[in-house]
Amino acid sequence: MGMTILIAYDGSEDARAAIAYAGAHVRPEPAVVVTVWEPPLTRLASSVIAMEAVPLPDEGEQLEEDRQATGVAQQGADLAIAAGLPEATARAEPGAGPVWATVVDVAEELDASLVVLGSRGLSAIGSLLLGSVSHRVLHHARRPVLVVPPRHR
Repeated sequence: MGMTILIAYDGSEDARAAIAYAGAHVRPEPAVVVTVWEPPLTRLASSVIAMEAVPLPDEGEQLEEDRQATGVAQQGADLAIAAGLPEATARAEPGAGPVWATVVDVAEELDASLVVLGSRGLSAIGSLLLGSVSHRVLHHARRPVLVVPPRHR
């Protein structure tokens, strides 16, 4: 596919900061902005393992979540173009497993020249318990990874 930057984007402030940093400091290359969403059946399986009660999802719920994830990914792609990347494609990806694994898989599929992500996302509590997405991507990706820390406030 050539030189492509993969940007993991979940709509968080840290993810926005990562896009802005990439636009300002990374050689301009086309980007794919991926938003990984957890399908209701995956959440249900996780809840069963955790012994939590979760209602069965319906097809409409899954389609709505896919639509929302596509919107978040498009928001990230628009931010990437505004930040100075020459082109950005939005991609919503249903995660069949952990978010970090899906990011690594998409990076491999695209043969991404660089993976960019914020150091923390919207699921900060879960990452404290299970290990952060950025930490896992950093250690499992077989390509360069740029983890952008939170902005200093």
